[in-house]
Amino acid sequence: MSKPYSRRDFLGAALAAGVLPILPGSVRAASPVPNRLVARTRVLEVNGRPAKVFGLIGPDGRPGIRLAPGERFRVELVNQAGTRTIVHWHGQLPPWTQDGFPWPQTPPIGNGAVQAYDYAPIPGTYWMHSHHDMQEQSLMTAPLIVHDVAELREDRQEVVLMLHDFTFRTPDEVLAGLTGTSVAAARAQAQTAEEAPGRKGGSNAPEPRMGGMAADGIVMPGMAMSGPGGTRMNLNDVQYDAFLANERTLADPEIVRVERGGRVRLRIINGASSSQFWVDLGELVGRVVATDGHPVHPVAGSRFPIAMAQRLDILIDLPRAGAFPILARLEGPGRQTGIVLATAGARIPRIADSAQAAPPLDNSLEARLTAVEPLPPRRADIARTIALGGGMKPYAWSMNGEYWPQVTPLMLGKGQRVEIDLVNRSMMAHPIHLHGHAFQVIAIDGRPIQGAVRDTVLVTPMGRVRFAFDADNPGRWAFHCHNLYHMVTGMMTEFRYEGIST
Repeated sequence: MSKPYSRRDFLGAALAAGVLPILPGSVRAASPVPNRLVARTRVLEVNGRPAKVFGLIGPDGRPGIRLAPGERFRVELVNQAGTRTIVHWHGQLPPWTQDGFPWPQTPPIGNGAVQAYDYAPIPGTYWMHSHHDMQEQSLMTAPLIVHDVAELREDRQEVVLMLHDFTFRTPDEVLAGLTGTSVAAARAQAQTAEEAPGRKGGSNAPEPRMGGMAADGIVMPGMAMSGPGGTRMNLNDVQYDAFLANERTLADPEIVRVERGGRVRLRIINGASSSQFWVDLGELVGRVVATDGHPVHPVAGSRFPIAMAQRLDILIDLPRAGAFPILARLEGPGRQTGIVLATAGARIPRIADSAQAAPPLDNSLEARLTAVEPLPPRRADIARTIALGGGMKPYAWSMNGEYWPQVTPLMLGKGQRVEIDLVNRSMMAHPIHLHGHAFQVIAIDGRPIQGAVRDTVLVTPMGRVRFAFDADNPGRWAFHCHNLYHMVTGMMTEFRYEGIST
């Protein structure tokens, strides 16, 4: 996934393939042959034990898709997974019928079927994942990298680091353990995530008491951190068997060969289903230059938070020869994964997968980010508050007290400026993702900022985040928590444009 691959290499390969010269303002003509992406099963060895997982394999035999500057997203998704699937192009802005969400108009793709996609992608670091049957937990995920001319001019070695949480249990077994039900009941509950929105109100489960604490005040597993006012925060709903970096553990990490004094663009994708990390560069100093694919003014540091589904582009200039671990430390318990950047002949250290406990993720980085291309100033046409609720007993999560699919869609008109104030009334963080749009973070805990442009934002326990976007992509769009198990137990709603038939 992350072999040495400089911009010069990329440009040379593109020219060898017959691509038009990449010049300012030039656009690559659409290839007559679509990229072939195969959804299939495979066997992955994790800590010496085989596991059957899914995969999304691109035309070069690696996971995912990589596009040249100006190249259209012309892809044929071939389903060889042995079951139905549907793939969402996370963070991209296609027409809604190509977004990869199982609306009635765009149902899952049958085994053996082929689905074609064709749209103009936006550049940056993105990813793809299944939106069917919790397949994301079983690694139906992959990078989606769209290059641009400015990045090619940097002539930096590209390193993609994709993070996963891994369990030998099936997703249905995980959900059954969280909800205290049978596997069959958990499977049926998860299938409601594929139902279209129904009537207003209603619920799949009662609203939990005490904002996420167990009703008797006993701390649940993983609730080991103090939150606002000394209350107890819940971290890490799921006890995972391993954490993966490019599908490997620290028992056998990926070694990425780099040049002495090399220049690297590190693209980090948090593809975990229920885990959040601190990216630790060790002795290196990096500059965050993009979040969720969108450029930001550089922010320097050696440790950065990354919530579920978020991405960070970090520029690193290696100071010398040697081996440089790039680690992802799980918030809370002392566990970690990662890769190693190493020059030729460098001694590769052994790195344990255990570490000191890490604090809960916060929005310290978010508060420092400023967009290179912010939204133009404008008053909001629609301003809404969405309360995030739920807890561990019963395990159920909601938006404005409603549980998908019994929700009230937010209706939008094309061209409107929309502001959403997310208020977290639970004791667990929620990474909230909007399909089909990019938004700008404009306030954190009531403090106005001119923040990053994103597609996924973290709302900390008892915190609030406000963001704004322009309603410029008519359709039906999911809006949900990207903790997989929060989404399937209710924390999802719909943003729907006026005039879209259902």
